[in-house]
Amino acid sequence: MRLAQAAADEARAAGEVPVGAVLVRGDEVIATGFNHPIGTHDPSAHAEMAALRAAGAALGNYRLPGCELYVTLEPCLMCAGAIMHARISRVVYGARDPKTGACGSVVDAFSNDQLNHHTSVMGGVLETECGDALRAFFAERRRASREARRAAAEQAADAADPTAAPSDDTPS
Repeated sequence: MRLAQAAADEARAAGEVPVGAVLVRGDEVIATGFNHPIGTHDPSAHAEMAALRAAGAALGNYRLPGCELYVTLEPCLMCAGAIMHARISRVVYGARDPKTGACGSVVDAFSNDQLNHHTSVMGGVLETECGDALRAFFAERRRASREARRAAAEQAADAADPTAAPSDDTPS
């Protein structure tokens, strides 16, 4: 999970939601991935999907039996489907996702007995650390958004009143 957290840090550095994933087989790291849908304009560019794509390419197969996926956030339904199609044997995740989690938080895609592949799931591994990273990211985003709105409002007020004295940051 620590490797998945490092991948999440790469996502944060790129301005993306900090979610990271690592795919392993035994003691061997096969692939890593991090969220990058914003930069790639690709709604499927989740950390899990990136790791699955890289693992498939590395192993030369879209089926990844015997592999385990570690991810810092509970997979969504899209990722759960890809995980099942890849035949991943186990998913281990950190923070629960109360809005889109497909391992029991919103739906439990992996508990459907009608499906022909069954992936075991373990959640809550380093949950506090994984959740704190996401909370800090979104708190910073909200703070930056508030500051941008405040600055825009001040600029609009200054433009609306040409007789107002220039503010400290307005060139004379």
